[in-house]
Amino acid sequence: MAFSPAIVVCTACHMYSLSLSVGDEGFSCDKCREIVRLTEKISELETRIQTLIEDSKNVRALDTALDATSSGSPVHCSVPVTEPLQQGNWVTVRRHSRGSKHRSTVPIKTLSRFSPLSDAPAEKPDQSALVIGDSIVRNVKIETPATIVQCLPGARAPDILANLKVLANAKRKYSKIVIHAGANDVRLRQSEITKNNIKEVCELASTMSDTVICSGPLPAYRGDEVHSRLSSLNGWMSKWCPQNNIGFIDNWMSFWGRPDLLKRDGLHPSWGGAALLSRNMAHSLRVCT
Repeated sequence: MAFSPAIVVCTACHMYSLSLSVGDEGFSCDKCREIVRLTEKISELETRIQTLIEDSKNVRALDTALDATSSGSPVHCSVPVTEPLQQGNWVTVRRHSRGSKHRSTVPIKTLSRFSPLSDAPAEKPDQSALVIGDSIVRNVKIETPATIVQCLPGARAPDILANLKVLANAKRKYSKIVIHAGANDVRLRQSEITKNNIKEVCELASTMSDTVICSGPLPAYRGDEVHSRLSSLNGWMSKWCPQNNIGFIDNWMSFWGRPDLLKRDGLHPSWGGAALLSRNMAHSLRVCT
């Protein structure tokens, strides 16, 4: 015997539905039954969370009591939190050790992403060389001659120009200046604008040092377009720099055919690549006058 579905009304939401059978206690639709189940689950979770909170409080109170007993100091219900002391660009952090009355002060230097160099180097600027560029120079280390390396992650030529302007306004001078830019600029697909921006950086750097050097781009492996644009920029720099009394470091030839000198992103130098780039810059700083 076949049963035909009947129109029923949910006792909770009063919505109509089709059902083959209806119990004596009334009908509840699937949505209402799910709501009831979830409500019960939420109530159960809230009870468990409250229990965990209480257990955590009890554990902390017990730890405090044990520490006070072992050190012979009175038990305190709460410990006020001391805010860090702000001192210019330095933040003093007070570190507390359990069971000890000694305090240590650890200064932490805070710098913005494109913070200028005016508060960074300890060396005398007029006796030091300056390397300034994007994240490609992050791991560049040059000990001889004395060199200050300023890395500006994500920077384009205008960002480098802005940092140099701050230094120029502070009357800073350097023995030599190395500029590394281009990897982020070529993404804009505006070759002529990029060239003009690099020219402006070199012109300003020339007022701050008698020797300015451009560090050429690396042969990135991040697609044909980026590779081609960097190659074109390198070719232009290799010609423009000598014509305008600007030194030039041809990193392209050093890194060409050596993907092991780059990280997996195909753009930033590996540790071996950073060491090679450092040697290229150090050599150029020694020979360029």
